[in-house]
Amino acid sequence: MICLGIESTAHTFGIGIVTDKGKVLANVKDVFTTKTGGIVPAKAAEHHAAVCDEVVKKALETAKLKIEDIDLIAFSQSPGLGHTLRIGAFAARDLSLIYKKPLVGVNHCIAHLEIGRLLTDAKDPVLLYVSGANTQIIAYDAGKYRVFGESLDGGVGNFLDTFARELGLGFPGGPRIAELAGKGKEFIELPYSVKGMDISLGGLLTNLKQKLKSGKYRKEDLAYSIQETVFAMLLEVSERAMAHCGKEELLLGGGVACNTRLQEMAKKMCEERKSKCFVLENQFNVDNGAMIAWLGIVMHKAGIKTRIEDSEIKPYERTDDVKVTWR
Repeated sequence: MICLGIESTAHTFGIGIVTDKGKVLANVKDVFTTKTGGIVPAKAAEHHAAVCDEVVKKALETAKLKIEDIDLIAFSQSPGLGHTLRIGAFAARDLSLIYKKPLVGVNHCIAHLEIGRLLTDAKDPVLLYVSGANTQIIAYDAGKYRVFGESLDGGVGNFLDTFARELGLGFPGGPRIAELAGKGKEFIELPYSVKGMDISLGGLLTNLKQKLKSGKYRKEDLAYSIQETVFAMLLEVSERAMAHCGKEELLLGGGVACNTRLQEMAKKMCEERKSKCFVLENQFNVDNGAMIAWLGIVMHKAGIKTRIEDSEIKPYERTDDVKVTWR
């Protein structure tokens, strides 16, 4: 079986082609970016609509296949920006109807975890999922992927993007903050807000804006201090979740997981507790079609199908709303 997966939850329009043996034949994407400001959902949707045909074509060429060779169509049905999710859903429905291929709508967050289980040696990990809109600590328990901790006021990626805008940088801002942090020399104490299994970022962002406005601090030092503070918060709650769940594996996922400093800190934490840390290649950390295709295969094998009339997008579906029948 060969599945074509469509990713369109936010700034990335991606097409992945994966076999039921777990071989990734293609993983092609086109990303909406800006030189200043952040993501505008309507503009991102226009971008996705404009590049859709070309990205599908390029993915099929990379896989050396024709659309007739595809056995299954999967798409990001949830969660995400409504404007952009609709573009991927439209494309999936069209391909399913025109070429008479079965359709499966998948949860984007769960796709991050399942591609990690496929491409690493992780068997039953706690996932530290850090992306733009999502920051969750997820683990499988009693028939669901349950959220054991999360950000109470927005994802880490959006937090970094917002601060990057304050600095006059473009979107996405995370890589630019990481670049600045590499030039930082002085650690500046910032609010450290961990509340049980959750973290909070709102007060930290306000504090940073005040420090930036004062003109007393180098932006490089602020960027360095942001990473050291926020990543420590994330790993504190991740370690607590591992202890609570009795699991000895940590998997990083999401676009922010590409940050090498976060990877270093995660590996160090796992080393100290004699656990294992797994990190994917960057192309599978960021939003991508391959993870959608793979989860589509996993769900289809478990007997899950999505009828056209049931293929409406679900922008607000949570990870723990999905009943997991394939484990």
